[in-house]
Amino acid sequence: MHDQPGTGPVTVGVDGSDESLTAVEWAADEARLRHAPLRIVHVFTLPMLYAPLGPPLLGSELDSLRETSDQIARTAERRAQARAPELPVETTVLDGAPIPVLLQQAAHASLMVVASRGIGAVGRLLVGSTGVELAARAPCPVVVVRGRPHKAQRIVVGVDGSDPSLAALAYAFDEAALRGAELTAVHAVEDATVTADPALIEAIERHGRRLPDVPVDLVTVPAHPAEALINASAAADLLIVGSRGRGGFRGLLLGSVSQAVLHHADCPVAVRR
Repeated sequence: MHDQPGTGPVTVGVDGSDESLTAVEWAADEARLRHAPLRIVHVFTLPMLYAPLGPPLLGSELDSLRETSDQIARTAERRAQARAPELPVETTVLDGAPIPVLLQQAAHASLMVVASRGIGAVGRLLVGSTGVELAARAPCPVVVVRGRPHKAQRIVVGVDGSDPSLAALAYAFDEAALRGAELTAVHAVEDATVTADPALIEAIERHGRRLPDVPVDLVTVPAHPAEALINASAAADLLIVGSRGRGGFRGLLLGSVSQAVLHHADCPVAVRR
């Protein structure tokens, strides 16, 4: 197994929350499907554990905190092994801030998986900032696990003819083929007179020739793209979007539609940069 983007392990970040353990189970299923190893990463972030102006931690206190981190990682490993006993699993605890550490791990992963929200080291709720940042910057696809588990055998991808959406479309075809699932390409237009971009239709036809066993349907929806994709996620196993589409502000790391579905979709969301 080459340690390069696209061919490395499925990597999942854990923080001890129930949501992150659900992400571990999803990542284990995904690794088994891809015949890839699973890498579980917990980030030990010391500055979050005490006030910056407070007294330094004693050695025994630090040891206790590190033992808690090790226990979080071991619990996640047991959950993965229970889900997929035959799966090769590697677990590691790394020091640092979550986003830089996980971005570094993503450089060697085929897929990065995180929960939609989790807890900080003292129980503070994180409102999805880690998932958004990873989705915007990671070199590999990022899946934010959220919503309800579905068995719809359907992949949904948001498309608008932009280069990021065409990359997402190619990835969606591959994911549908991997799962033996149907593919629905959602083209949302707020102006009902707008038709699908010819480049989009050509791309669907091209990928259809590449993967002829994938049933694909292009649906044009008269709605805001975020609304259309969130609604479509209710009947999907996975929703795939590009990092940004047409009409976005170039200064933003991640497009507004991608951010909206990361926060509100009813199934796991994959962002393909």
